[in-house]
Amino acid sequence: MSPHALLSHLADGRFHSGQDLADAFGVSRAAVWKQVKRLQQLPGITVHAVRGRGYRLDRPLELLDAQRVRDLIGIPVATLPQLDILDSVPSTNAYLMARPAPPAGQGYGCLTEYQTAGRGRRGRPWVSDFGRNLTLSLAWTFDLPMARLAGLSLAVGVSVADALSAMGVRGVALKWPNDLYLDDRKLAGLLIEASGEAGGPTRVVIGIGINLALPDACAAQIDQPWADLRGQLGEQPPRNAIAAQVIAGLLHALPRYAQDGLPPFLARWQAYDLYRDQRVQIVSGNQITRGRYAGVGADGNLLLDTPDGRCSFAGGEVSLRPAGTP
Repeated sequence: MSPHALLSHLADGRFHSGQDLADAFGVSRAAVWKQVKRLQQLPGITVHAVRGRGYRLDRPLELLDAQRVRDLIGIPVATLPQLDILDSVPSTNAYLMARPAPPAGQGYGCLTEYQTAGRGRRGRPWVSDFGRNLTLSLAWTFDLPMARLAGLSLAVGVSVADALSAMGVRGVALKWPNDLYLDDRKLAGLLIEASGEAGGPTRVVIGIGINLALPDACAAQIDQPWADLRGQLGEQPPRNAIAAQVIAGLLHALPRYAQDGLPPFLARWQAYDLYRDQRVQIVSGNQITRGRYAGVGADGNLLLDTPDGRCSFAGGEVSLRPAGTP
């Protein structure tokens, strides 16, 4: 009996007697108790033990299921030949970057219940708890030079925003270059890593972290306003369904980007744009440039109207903030 197998039995949030669990796994009640103690060590997992009633989680838990996700995606297996679901991993991006690149036109996916060393933009940690949020990565190979992928994060952002909107999430917004917001608070982040020859092909790994239901202890570690989907979609949003919707969106968006680049996604980006026509400031190292945000160009660069004229900013170490933000 593994901790994951026991967790699957307890995921319904109901009481299960120690004897029933022992009989189900063919082990002793002491062995069940030992695995319960191991489950208690997982971040965000609380198992209540009540004499005469047995064990139960403090709330139901929807574990990720590869076959369930595949069934919901509805895309031929040949397009997604690899979909790994892990109990824990330091980083889903690093996991896929360490493996061979997929053939052109195919995606390799990875989802995890818990990421122990998740990374956001500019090396910031990505905070999550076991089985409560959504952390996934998708590897894809473009027969394009790396320079042609400068606008990819915007196309991916549109794809994820569309996927969440299709699930009934209202008010999703995009913050250049790679964050999703809800009610002016950060809901999700994207991290795209690329490798390959300058002239192509280029392997990219797209990492996506979405806050589904952040517990208080987890939220206390976040140093900026945040949002999760629990308020709109229920106590525990459907993790497998959301994962499938997001992955399916990517598997449609990436071939289109390979063929047509960023332009087909720009109108949708503008519809989701968080700061369109607002006064903002661009921070690059110790330099701050202030002006009116004018959206993004066909190359994915941020456009800023200043007293000295229109400026264009690429991603990287540039940060977009509302005017007056420290």
